[in-house]
Amino acid sequence: MTDHIVYLGLGSNLGDRHQILLSACQEIEKLIGPIVRQSAFLESEPWGFCSDNRFLNAVVCCETELSPRALLWTTQQIERSLGRTRKSVDGIYHDRTIDIDILLYDHLTVCAPDLRIPHPLILQRPFVWQPLLEILQ
Repeated sequence: MTDHIVYLGLGSNLGDRHQILLSACQEIEKLIGPIVRQSAFLESEPWGFCSDNRFLNAVVCCETELSPRALLWTTQQIERSLGRTRKSVDGIYHDRTIDIDILLYDHLTVCAPDLRIPHPLILQRPFVWQPLLEILQ
């Protein structure tokens, strides 16, 4: 089977943010596929909500055999395994141990109610597009 190239955005603003991002990367490599490029970690203010907890963000590029839908399911499983208890719904955001967003999947476009690729907010979020540009090839 041919590997697909995917870019995932990672963010954490609760707990040991650095360790949580490292753990997320380990789980991504185990369950999704090898990480071939990773951005530096970037600290940022919360976006879309108020909180005293700053985020630590990164973008990873990995190879996967998973379909977009299976990738979504797997990223959500990783989030739950790292302590995420609720998802953001209808633009209402909360503090979270981990957030994993599918940013890009090959050159594919997906427009479903629960899955949008490319991620529609990439250009509005400097904590996404800056690390993405760092590793994009």
